[in-house]
Amino acid sequence: MIVGPLFKIGDLGIYPYGICMALGIISCFVFLYVTMTRKNFNDEAIDKMLLFGICATGFGVFMATVFQALYDYIEDPSQGYNLGSAMTFQGGLIGGVSSFLICWNLYIYVIAPRAKGKLLSNHMNASLSDAIPFVAPSITIAHAFGRLGCTFAGCCYGAETDAWYGLYMPAVGAKVIPTQLFECIFLVLLSVIMIILYYKFNFKHNFSVYLISYGVWRFLIEFLRDDHRGEFVAGLTPSQFWSLVMVVLGIGFIFLFKYVLQGKMKHPELQPKVDRSGKKPAEPVADGESAE
Repeated sequence: MIVGPLFKIGDLGIYPYGICMALGIISCFVFLYVTMTRKNFNDEAIDKMLLFGICATGFGVFMATVFQALYDYIEDPSQGYNLGSAMTFQGGLIGGVSSFLICWNLYIYVIAPRAKGKLLSNHMNASLSDAIPFVAPSITIAHAFGRLGCTFAGCCYGAETDAWYGLYMPAVGAKVIPTQLFECIFLVLLSVIMIILYYKFNFKHNFSVYLISYGVWRFLIEFLRDDHRGEFVAGLTPSQFWSLVMVVLGIGFIFLFKYVLQGKMKHPELQPKVDRSGKKPAEPVADGESAE
């Protein structure tokens, strides 16, 4: 199913894929903002984490195209290395997460300790470790919208099928397995599960749950997909290779968080409630005086 532009602004067509992508990114950051507010992150922590996150998202989108162009080049070098509109999610995830961690650690350990002005100094009441347990569902929320967009764009489709659940794809000229919709449903369910785990049970290992469960899912569903994305490692699609990496990293992250990162948590939810009213706190009343 390929849907044309819903409307145009001048010569610029606004497509369902772009709308889904925008909704996914907005929903991701709204969820992060609401969760950080509920968990008593102060304004500086919220602002800086969202700012780094927005920059990382932009770089991640760019790296998604870089990775896909690399796969295409490896498969057929004669075509040259060309950045196109095709993207691969796992390339974007690697680029986004890596750029966030690099910039964040440069700020925390290099820039902030040397900063003299208030703007660059660090007065956050929360650490990145406090945010890690709810970062994963924010990613899956955005990814679910993205997969819905893939359905409209006619990419990431599965093999041809005559089954009742098949979806006609003009690019193929036949009904195919709607792997985009299957993945969208999986990501929605995974988001709900991780949100419940975090809010109801204060579960700390959602990022590992995400890496392992999505890695396994993506490895398996690649057997149903027929949207060729190039070669990377013999016998595996590029996504299957990175899926195996995700599973290994997910298992390792359980121990990293338990023995290293958890000790760096500042637990803002246990600190005095942040006053977001903008009012200055009342001056303490001296003994023997009455407050009017």
